Amino acid sequence: MSWIGKIATKVSKFSLNKSDKRLYNAIKRIIGTSPTNLAIYKLAMQHTSVAKENKDGFKESNERLEYLGDAVLGSIVAHFLFKRYPYKNEGFLTDIRSRIVSRASLGDLSKKIGLDELIEVDTKRKNAYSHKSLYGDAIEAFIGAVYLDKGFYFCQKFIVNRILLTHLDLQTIIETDKNYKSKLIEWAQKESRNVQFSISKDKAENNSRQFVAQVLLDENPISTGNGYTKKNAQQDAARRACEALEIE
Repeated sequence: MSWIGKIATKVSKFSLNKSDKRLYNAIKRIIGTSPTNLAIYKLAMQHTSVAKENKDGFKESNERLEYLGDAVLGSIVAHFLFKRYPYKNEGFLTDIRSRIVSRASLGDLSKKIGLDELIEVDTKRKNAYSHKSLYGDAIEAFIGAVYLDKGFYFCQKFIVNRILLTHLDLQTIIETDKNYKSKLIEWAQKESRNVQFSISKDKAENNSRQFVAQVLLDENPISTGNGYTKKNAQQDAARRACEALEIE
């Protein structure tokens, strides 16, 4: 039976083996209550490097939960910032949200709540994966599991109270000016690479023009970004390029 078939299954702490009991207790500590379905969390901590094929030939890893968690996290962070900063424009909100959900930020948060001790990964291949990507993916998958196990409103409270307000200094994030475009250009010069920025298109949305920027590395597109100004769109695209290239 796949994890999908186990969603409605309730778990009893006393019926678990030693490994599952450790995971159960860790999840309870992280989210503040007992998990209902341990199978979802086990899948969330299963990196693709240790994925096993089920009877249908599908490799079960945390990638699908990562996809779900990414969407849930983005929505909740956007709503949180919208309410917390009622007089800030969309450019400010977009920028701060991007910094919060960046791979580097999520990687740090993952370790702060203890997911680095729970993630299952092929240790022989661990060096092949970026820690920022590995742990950033894990926290998104974990959020996807919390969402499925406990519902949206519980998940929202978990993210806001146990992650954003506990482990992030929003004022420091706001005051730290990260010029990703300059950082990318500086890296390209050191590595003798050719980097270019372009506005690939723009579109009207709710009477506002939104720009879409593209980063080309050695004439090959590596990232795109959005913004309500050309500068913001280029910064967003540069941020995504820095993450893809693992530029600190």
